[in-house]
Amino acid sequence: MQALDRLRIVMINTSDSGNIGAAARAMKTMGVSQLVLVQPKEHPTAKATARAAGAADLLYNARVVETLDEAIGDCQLVFGTSARLRTIPWPLINPREAASRVTNEPEGADIAILFGREDSGLNNEELRRCHLHICIPGNDAYSVLNVAAAIQVICYEMRMAALERAGAEEAQPNPDGLRDWDQPLVSSEETERLLRHFEEVLLDIDFFDPSNPKQLLTRLRRFFLRTRMDKLEMNLLRGILSTVQKRIRRESGSQP
Repeated sequence: MQALDRLRIVMINTSDSGNIGAAARAMKTMGVSQLVLVQPKEHPTAKATARAAGAADLLYNARVVETLDEAIGDCQLVFGTSARLRTIPWPLINPREAASRVTNEPEGADIAILFGREDSGLNNEELRRCHLHICIPGNDAYSVLNVAAAIQVICYEMRMAALERAGAEEAQPNPDGLRDWDQPLVSSEETERLLRHFEEVLLDIDFFDPSNPKQLLTRLRRFFLRTRMDKLEMNLLRGILSTVQKRIRRESGSQP
C-alpha cells in the first residue's frame, strides 16, 4: 500500500536494543517497513534479533544515522509522539486522525513518525521539528506505553486507514485539500532553510532581539509548519525575503 510504503518510523536514542527488535516486529505485522535509528545506544544485538522474531529482515535493513536532520530532512510531513503538555501549544491529534492525514497526503510525499527515548521521550527541540504531535489517549490513571507498543498502536491505525482507502468505492474526505495539490510540498530540510532565512531578515530589520528572543522563533516555526507550504510558495517567500535584504543593504550602504 502506497501510504504505508512512504511511512518511516524514526526511533531516537533508544537505550534498550530489545525495544528496537520489538518495534521491527510491530511494524512488519502492519506492513510498515522503513525503520530509521538515530544514535541508538546499541545496535545490532542478538537481543534485538530475538525480539524481532520473523521481522529480522526489517531490523537488518534499518538505517542508522547520527542526526535527526539525516532522518527527516527529505520528509514533507513529520509527526512527533508526545504525552506531555508544552509551554506553547502545538497541533495535537490522536493516531486515527494522524492516519487519516497520511492517506490524504500527495503522492510521493515522505512521512516520518518520531519516537523518543524510553525514559523521557522526545525533547522540546525535536518536538518543534514536527508539524503535528500524536498522543495516544490511554487510561488517565496509567497511560504509560512501551515504545514498541506505541509503534504498534500507531502502525495499526495507519494500516486500517490505508485498507479503508484502498477498498473504498469513492475517495474518502480530504481534510487538508492536499491530495491532488499541483506542487510538491516542502521538505523538513527546506523548511529549516526558510526559517534560518526568515531569522536573518528579522535581524536585518531589527525586529528580533537575539538576547531576548522570548518565543518569537518558536511561534514562527509553528506557523510555517501548520501552513504546509509547497515549493513554489516557499520560493516566492524566500524571493521576497531576499529582495528585502538587498533593499536594506543598499539603503545602509553595505553594497553598491
